[in-house]
Amino acid sequence: MESRKVFVLFIIIFSLHLTNANGKFKKYNKMFKKFEAKSAKSSQPNILFILSDDHGYRDVGYHGSLFDTPVLDEMAAKGVKLENYYVQPICSPTRSQLLTGRYQIHTGLQHAVLQPTAPACLPTDEITLAQKMKEAGYATHMIGKWHMGFYEEACLPNNRGFDTYLGLLLGGGYHFTHSFPTPQYYDFHKDCSAAKEYNGTYSTYAMTDRAIDIINNQDGDKPFFMYLAYQAPHAPLEVPEQYKDPYRSTFKDDDNRLTYAGMVSCLDEGVGNVTAALKAKGLYDNTVIIFSSDNGGSIQDGGNNWPLRGCKLSMFEGGMRAIGFVHSPLLSDNVKGTVSNELYHVSDWFPTFVEGIAGWNTDGTKPLDGFNQWESIRDGTPSSRIELLHNIDPLWVVPGGRDCVRELSPFNISINAALRHGDWKIVTGDNGKTGWYAPPDTGICTISGPTTDQITWLFNIKEDPLEKNDLSDERPDILFFLLEKLQKYYLDSVPVFYPDTQVAQADPCTNGNDCVWGPWTPI
Repeated sequence: MESRKVFVLFIIIFSLHLTNANGKFKKYNKMFKKFEAKSAKSSQPNILFILSDDHGYRDVGYHGSLFDTPVLDEMAAKGVKLENYYVQPICSPTRSQLLTGRYQIHTGLQHAVLQPTAPACLPTDEITLAQKMKEAGYATHMIGKWHMGFYEEACLPNNRGFDTYLGLLLGGGYHFTHSFPTPQYYDFHKDCSAAKEYNGTYSTYAMTDRAIDIINNQDGDKPFFMYLAYQAPHAPLEVPEQYKDPYRSTFKDDDNRLTYAGMVSCLDEGVGNVTAALKAKGLYDNTVIIFSSDNGGSIQDGGNNWPLRGCKLSMFEGGMRAIGFVHSPLLSDNVKGTVSNELYHVSDWFPTFVEGIAGWNTDGTKPLDGFNQWESIRDGTPSSRIELLHNIDPLWVVPGGRDCVRELSPFNISINAALRHGDWKIVTGDNGKTGWYAPPDTGICTISGPTTDQITWLFNIKEDPLEKNDLSDERPDILFFLLEKLQKYYLDSVPVFYPDTQVAQADPCTNGNDCVWGPWTPI
């Protein structure tokens, strides 16, 4: 019935356009857009996107961890496990691609992370996921770690499309005092103001409680998009003691791993409590829940990515292949309880949420690198993606390389870069010393990477997901095919935006911010 009304209204507008050239068409076109959004709203599912922080690929029960994640395990088992799903090797880049649907090479954020003392943030001329969801008729909420810059007011979450915000602006901090780098520097905010009442409340508790409160007060007639970006299990490693108790004998010689296990267990409990709130409110049946880690686990901070090669910061699989699953009653019955090996990337969530789930459009955005994967995930059809640029970082340069490759390559192989095309993956600007770091609790020996002057690597990821068999000598045709592709991407990239830090200007204890991290005036 609603679709018929929309069609009739469109005919009326079109007739007016044909008979009236004085600008009234624009007026009625706006009316049509509003009617279209209202018509779609009644069937729009809620979307809950949960992001864990520095959560290793190994560190979930269904990937073999020795600590329990019963909630995540059950949700993944009843949904679709995404086992060929990628994020970025470090925090800010993953978040920027989630929020823009665009590769780092197209936003200028190719290098490292956004520093709190640098005058930089997610470019304010980018249309964000939250803005499009709001345009589609959704209430938009963000909870947790922002890490998208905050040097000016325009950079803050509430000014990037989120109706509400609670969390930290920096890339990390202490989980009880919400301070960094020392206790007097506070970083926990409710919307655009300091939320000092949370000092002493564990971050996972605060974020979980906030999510539950929003759900409990949700207007049932208005869909919501919630971006729940937990701070755990990112360092500094802290957790209430009771979460360590089940694992004290398992990790008795590794306090980092013990605390990390407790942090993941607490997060798992939080996800369960949020899901229970959805059910109690009667919203669960019309909600799509997505869980994702933001990058590989940090080995020195308790995380682990075994059996994958590498860790956080690495272009090898352990740095980028994420824990990921989709859980929802709205999935087709034939995909519930299955594993998908289709190729997906964090940039895909933007069009998947806006176009696929919300039924809206991506008009007004800059060209997207992500694909609408909702049909693929919901129904088990092939992914729309056959290629994935992991990154090209021209500020990360590694000398060396074999002469035969360097002299013939169309791309500067000293630049740290990686590209996936089909089953093939190329890595450049990496000496390959990154190894396979065994979980310390298993008795398995860690394997170091080779010692070589080689900096260009080629793998068939389908046949060799652990990246143990370099094929760059055996398949020069594939190697140079991918090097040509990297060069094309490089020529299409924008300059890196990574300004120098301005510590004195950004210091919240001297710039008038009363020792609370927030916007500041650069020189």
